[in-house]
Amino acid sequence: MRKNCMALALAMAFPVSFTWADQTLTLPAVTITASPIIDGNFTDPFGSYSTSVSASQIQDLNAVDLASALRRTPGLTISRFNPVGAFGGEEGGAVYIRGMGSSRPGSEIKTYIDGVPFYMGVWNHPLLDLLPTHGMQGIDVFKGPQPHVFGNTFGAINLVPQDGAKKNGVEGDAQLSVGSFGTAVEQFSLRGRSGDLDYSLAQGYAKSSGHRDDSQGRLANFMGRVGYKLNPQWSVSALMLKTDNSASDPGHSSTMLGKGHQYDTSGELAALTVAHDYEWVKGEVKAYSNAGQAIQSPGFTTDFEMTGIRWREEIKTWVGGKMLAGLDVDHMSGTVSPIGFSSEKLSLTSSFVALSHTQNIGQGWRITPSAGMRGYDHNVLSDELAPHAALVLEQSDQVAIRLNASKGLSYPGIDAEVLSSLMPAMGSTWKSLQAEQMKHTELGVTWTPQPGTTLDALVFSDRVSSRYVFAFSPAVGFLNLGSYRVTGSEISLQHQLGLGWRLFAALSTLNSSKADLPYAPAKSLSLGANWQGGPWRVGMDALAQDKMFVLGQGRANGATNTDQVAGFAVANARVAYQVPTLGKRGEVFAAVENIFDKEYEMRAGYPMPGRSVQVGLHASF
Repeated sequence: MRKNCMALALAMAFPVSFTWADQTLTLPAVTITASPIIDGNFTDPFGSYSTSVSASQIQDLNAVDLASALRRTPGLTISRFNPVGAFGGEEGGAVYIRGMGSSRPGSEIKTYIDGVPFYMGVWNHPLLDLLPTHGMQGIDVFKGPQPHVFGNTFGAINLVPQDGAKKNGVEGDAQLSVGSFGTAVEQFSLRGRSGDLDYSLAQGYAKSSGHRDDSQGRLANFMGRVGYKLNPQWSVSALMLKTDNSASDPGHSSTMLGKGHQYDTSGELAALTVAHDYEWVKGEVKAYSNAGQAIQSPGFTTDFEMTGIRWREEIKTWVGGKMLAGLDVDHMSGTVSPIGFSSEKLSLTSSFVALSHTQNIGQGWRITPSAGMRGYDHNVLSDELAPHAALVLEQSDQVAIRLNASKGLSYPGIDAEVLSSLMPAMGSTWKSLQAEQMKHTELGVTWTPQPGTTLDALVFSDRVSSRYVFAFSPAVGFLNLGSYRVTGSEISLQHQLGLGWRLFAALSTLNSSKADLPYAPAKSLSLGANWQGGPWRVGMDALAQDKMFVLGQGRANGATNTDQVAGFAVANARVAYQVPTLGKRGEVFAAVENIFDKEYEMRAGYPMPGRSVQVGLHASF
């Protein structure tokens, strides 16, 4: 037995053959697995900087929801208190970007599926349980305002659905796992193609009894996409999503405040896209409709509905030149019971244009200046303009330096109208509000000294102003008073070692003039390592972060946050073994969260789970 174990350990590092007296075992050569934590950071010709997490990273993180998938992404902070399911849109389950996203009601960030906005349209903030990660080929995170990509937000998270099969035929995957706290996960996906017709289906279900009484949760979702290529230039596709979820509040561990409260969510989304792709111009028109419901017991039942259009064109204007242009139209409405609230329909139309030009300047260097503008037309609130400009300097594929400045706008939503109905003294003062503003600047560099090694470093400054609040003195009503500044930095390294290893490390810092800004730890360190050798694949991730304030930023003028949680460090791992009888992607796996059984909290009085284990299998055809 000891001889066999030693041979296996050596085989995990070297592609060799081992011979015993009666048999020979030949292991396959080591192959390179996916990068841990993130797929990479990317800069477009307009200086837009984004971070992508692929389906491979989601799998290696053993993530069943969006918070788990983004829990190690640099610059992001998550909150939750259930193993499965997000209780509400705040500390019970949320994602924050560089301190953005904690305003309640309302939020400074928006979430999207295939570029379509999908969030709690009445309270104007994301609901993570409406955003399944299964069936997605990736998640793109935009950590600052980028008006040529998304409008009406300071930051964005976009989930990209999987396409159909690349070749004619049908392929699919199925995964089952069970583990601690009565947790069970079932996922199925199907992709196919027949000539010009392609399609994909994804279905997922996860449940857990939770690590504390009344911490159970359930996620159920179904997504389908079908596309058809009309001719070499034109195509049409349709996307449909339905989710139904539930989460409970285990309550404060000492006071039991909130114990047994329930938060149920459901939602549907449909989008129809017509796209074209010519040599000099490509683009798409997308019409969408979504609706959902959130039932908080005890509390409100909220129904929301959003419809709209997304139009995008990318034009090669001249040699080295590129123009982006587009139009976003969004309509939203909703109701809140039992208070009998029914909103007037809010409509926001925003158009944008951006130009960039790339010029070679010698010795392998090229420079790309760019500038653009997005204009907003609101049917109730004031109209606004949001400019942006950037400069990108690159040398081949080794060095890229970028400097960008942009203005982000975030309009108050139906949430301001709801608050007016709850506080009649506010009257209709919400209609005099302006959009909240952010002035964003960022300087960054990407260096690739050799294939498989990438270093990203950046510093940024965000100045938030005109944050809307309500006040009773000296005047009664809604005002654009709130302002603060957040500065910070990120440095990350992706490195490919020999023997099948990929490593990742990132350090993020945040410093805010608002001392009690929630979910903005001064420092956080994210680490990851993936290894693949022969039939074995191992993924490891760890996070260490400073203490931080928690709970949402209230809209009352002068509201402060006093709740803090201590800093913590946690580590997880997933080990998989390929099983050819389960298909070419078949494997059995075990995942351990909180390996060292650390005690930590993301909300005061809400201890997170200790060490937990999941085991499962993945089959493909």
